[in-house]
Amino acid sequence: MTGVRIDSAAPLRGTAVGSLTAALAVAAHGAAGGALPGGAVAAQLVVLAVTFGSVAATVARANRTAVLWGLLGTGQLLAHVLLATAGHSHSAQPGLVMFGAHLAAVSLGAGLIAWGTRLWAAMSRVVRAMVREGRTGPVPTVCRMARGTDQPLQSALLLAASVSHRGPPVGVSA
Repeated sequence: MTGVRIDSAAPLRGTAVGSLTAALAVAAHGAAGGALPGGAVAAQLVVLAVTFGSVAATVARANRTAVLWGLLGTGQLLAHVLLATAGHSHSAQPGLVMFGAHLAAVSLGAGLIAWGTRLWAAMSRVVRAMVREGRTGPVPTVCRMARGTDQPLQSALLLAASVSHRGPPVGVSA
């Protein structure tokens, strides 16, 4: 099984996509004047979030920003339809402000999740490499000793040069 690449960030990415899908849907619903979803609608929203999180964790190339953007955008659209069945009412034609807010939130979320996935993958590669080499703690630092100089009393000369030789003012008596 050589050449198999482990996607250690998949569970983290799935959790982030699922959580962000539900959080953005509830926040947008509340901003539009709707109440917090309860009962069956809340359960359906959880199922929707878990589904999108699972898809994000299992789909190949789901660490790409475009794929994440598609998943989050579709999740927002389906969550909006789900919450509309629970009495989420607004004008017949959603405004550009709501569309722009969803677009900005989905774009920012997809970018942050993609960046976090890359960071997690890099960190896990470093940890795996350290464990493979048998290191479990921090990388040891190299201590350097000062080389011997041709002047054995150089430290005494430096100390003497740094000490002030100025005494008290003449007019002051002890």
